[in-house]
Amino acid sequence: MAVSEEWRQQWIEELMSDCGKQLSEGICEKAVSKIRSNVSYEESAQQLRSLQQTGLLKLTDLKYNPGKFFEAHRLLARHAPNLGPGFWIRFTVHYNLFAGSVLAVGNEQQVKQLEEIQQKGFLGCFGLTEKLAGVNSGGVVNTIAEWDDQTQEFVITSPEVGAQKNWISQGLVGELAVVVADLRVAGKRCGAHAFLMELRDAKGPVPNVEFGDMGRKTVGNDLDNAWIAFHGARVPRHTLLSRYGDVQPGNGGTYVSKVKGLTNMAMIGQRLFSGRVAVAWAALTFTRKLFEMTRAYSDHKKCWIPKNSTLTEVPQLQHLYLRADETLKKLENFVGSCEKQLSDCLQKDEIPPMALQEAIASAKILASETSIDLCFRLKQDVGSHALMGDTGFEQMDFLQACKFAEGDSRILMQKLARDRVRISSPLGSSFLD
Repeated sequence: MAVSEEWRQQWIEELMSDCGKQLSEGICEKAVSKIRSNVSYEESAQQLRSLQQTGLLKLTDLKYNPGKFFEAHRLLARHAPNLGPGFWIRFTVHYNLFAGSVLAVGNEQQVKQLEEIQQKGFLGCFGLTEKLAGVNSGGVVNTIAEWDDQTQEFVITSPEVGAQKNWISQGLVGELAVVVADLRVAGKRCGAHAFLMELRDAKGPVPNVEFGDMGRKTVGNDLDNAWIAFHGARVPRHTLLSRYGDVQPGNGGTYVSKVKGLTNMAMIGQRLFSGRVAVAWAALTFTRKLFEMTRAYSDHKKCWIPKNSTLTEVPQLQHLYLRADETLKKLENFVGSCEKQLSDCLQKDEIPPMALQEAIASAKILASETSIDLCFRLKQDVGSHALMGDTGFEQMDFLQACKFAEGDSRILMQKLARDRVRISSPLGSSFLD
């Protein structure tokens, strides 16, 4: 579905007509153009609460209007050279990882809850990664969710320090979380499942959940990153996102798989695909914007070379601008093709075919690594300007976050190679037939 120019302008510039809960100053802030990063993480969270309450982007748009979902990510990423990665990450965690997981594995009633969550301005986080497990482990989780048939509750526990959730963006402010844990029913392991649970209410954190701050970062300190430990936290039966699997009470409990051949973890993993496309766009958009900002400077910076020319006309910088534009166009076309095909799968509620999964992983790797290379080269060639504040170069660790978000580039490359080997015929097999 095409995104209208009117919506783009509203998303970037339009004054909010109904902010719901306002910022502490009581002022209705403009949308994206008024986002600030020189604020505390609590204030940054409030900016997202207000932004989502405009309704310009619905928590369900990932499925029903994916074009708008991806465009919102791109438009936010254009501000990243000024803002850094904090707000963009906060945004995608809420809209893609948190809400997207509910869309992927929640039942009809659970998906309907997203409308209320948006209206109230609640924020969510995504509890998958652990200190010793998570995305890089292939989806292994050591957090345990044990079914208590007597109380009809799940008891969520971090059995050891290594099972504590780690680097959970928005974990210190979010009211809600999608927590991924190893489900156990009547002593049997049923695999990783997701739970939509409350982390905080009006009184503060819920019982038996412990939080800690991951500490100060090089950039993005307007974003809170938490470690979370569960000490026997009890959640009701309806918190299990149960579109594909549920627990039937009685006689100790029985696990029921609703769709043959599909697992909850496989469907949770679908968020990695939309996330990788969003991250690829973020890296390319950041790079485009940084080059634009630098070109605006170098076009007017006089320097001593024959004919008293501008810095842009210095051969190595001129060549880099041309090379970057050509490279970025190719990658933007590639990522755009991945987005179009993935959007079709999202709207049809289908798992992307293996070829598309590999293309999306490749797009994320290429976009991130190429952006890092181009921006580093630009930093070397433009001289002392790159040392100045408010030039965008101080936010280059945004690209470092893109490198390891939704699967570290190196791990993804190993996975692609492994999967390719698995589907290949043994060497010389054709001669043995």
